[in-house]
Amino acid sequence: MLKTNTVQPLVKFVLLFYSLLPLALHAQDDNDDEPMQPRRQAAVLPALIRGPYLQAASDKSIVIRWRTNALARSRVSYGLAPGQLTNKVEETALTTEHSIRLTGLAPHTKYYYAIGDIKTVLQGDSTNYFFTLPMAGTTGFYRVGMFGDCGTNSPKQRSVRDQFLKYLGNNYLDAWTLLGDNAYPNATDVEYQSNFFNVYKEDLLKNCPLFPAPGNHDYHDLDYSAAAAQKSHQVAYYQNFTMPEEGESGGQASHTQSYYSFDIGNAHFLSLDSYGEGKDAKRLYDPSGEQVKWIKKDLAKNKNKGWVIAYWHHPPYTMGTHNSDRETELVKIREQFLQVLEKAGVDLVICGHSHVYERSKLMNGYYGLEADFDGSKYNKSNSSGTYDGSSNSCPYIIDPSNKQHGMVYVVTGSAGKIGPTQATWPHNAMHYSNASVTGATLLEIQANRLDLKWVCSDGVVRDHFTMMKGVNTKSAIKAKSGQAVTLTASFIGSYRWSNSKETTRSIQVHPPTGKTIYTVSDTQTCLQDSFEVEVKD
Repeated sequence: MLKTNTVQPLVKFVLLFYSLLPLALHAQDDNDDEPMQPRRQAAVLPALIRGPYLQAASDKSIVIRWRTNALARSRVSYGLAPGQLTNKVEETALTTEHSIRLTGLAPHTKYYYAIGDIKTVLQGDSTNYFFTLPMAGTTGFYRVGMFGDCGTNSPKQRSVRDQFLKYLGNNYLDAWTLLGDNAYPNATDVEYQSNFFNVYKEDLLKNCPLFPAPGNHDYHDLDYSAAAAQKSHQVAYYQNFTMPEEGESGGQASHTQSYYSFDIGNAHFLSLDSYGEGKDAKRLYDPSGEQVKWIKKDLAKNKNKGWVIAYWHHPPYTMGTHNSDRETELVKIREQFLQVLEKAGVDLVICGHSHVYERSKLMNGYYGLEADFDGSKYNKSNSSGTYDGSSNSCPYIIDPSNKQHGMVYVVTGSAGKIGPTQATWPHNAMHYSNASVTGATLLEIQANRLDLKWVCSDGVVRDHFTMMKGVNTKSAIKAKSGQAVTLTASFIGSYRWSNSKETTRSIQVHPPTGKTIYTVSDTQTCLQDSFEVEVKD
């Protein structure tokens, strides 16, 4: 209890404080007759909560997207070196979903960039960069990643990501694709954020152009039936990605986000929708549907491309976590659609859906059940295709003039998880199958050589194969006496020349008068070119 002599001074102090408080609240400058204004709150700057990520890339343009937690304007600054981002594109409309298209870029060129609003940079340093795609038809060394069923937000997903990046090392990934089921279990926007965008935001998303395809889980919705979503396409997948639907990345314009095509140098890719319906209510497996009609137009337009690769979600052959003998989409795609691709000369089909890895040999004309498969009838090559010096491992050799040369089928749906297999696992048509390790697939395309590698979550490449086109050639060359002649092998690999100790792809010879035959083979004795050089005096 306070003593009396203590209370009295305290009461006097409180009375004095309250008597002076109104003066303090209303005190103003003697010359200021304006009423006191409300105190301003500190400005809250928009924060980056998604991205940046790269979309709809081409050899001269790209779309950069990101999301903020508050309305803001959009600006991308870019240039050829960090700290020299002298070019700017901006959008003054307030939004949280930012999308800026950069145009007039140089082909296959490295650009650095920064994103933000008109005054503030949200992200942009030496790790923010991308390469534009190479010009269509040009040859080089191109790398493309294929991630199937990745969006689980699991340690397995992160291990696959880390080992894939480790395998790449300092090599740039020209693009990466999604094979569907990109965010589990219902592909809501929240699940996309946690299971996809947050997982890849520090590397693949901000540096490498992405070309996605939808899966059945991408058509799930907690408030909307999957059947309705297949018709309307009103799901997060279509809100979160920008597709090159007007042919801006190459190929035939599709005028829809559901399916499209694009070029990376001399390789042509088709991203297809195996679950949604078109405006005509038909799906991929219906040859009379608008998607298949577009596919035929696109393939006819791009029949002279070096490589043609098609990818979608539902595989025509699998005995992994799904059964291609029983499931409607898989059966009908195999029976009614594959012939469209075979007739057009497609080289490679890559799918997800089954949470395993499966890979066939080069095959053609097989549309039946697993029990119907006969390797002697349907395989166009008996080789493993691994091209590693082991027994019967020569590359799959394709004659470009023969449209019925066959295709290799790959199921790579284990970028996020692995699952139980069917009773008849492995599928009879598959040369290699693995249901014990997660992984993602890497394509390496160099002129007329294509290599596919399955990079696993422990860093091991457990399966790989090589395809080549237009090799084993015979050439007739005429030259004048004393003229040097340059000979170049048709293939990319190792070289043994018959008349030279050189081991390079090209050599220069000085043939004598008359006819001289030169040959070059690989060290695995799988390939051989011959050159008949005729010299006249």
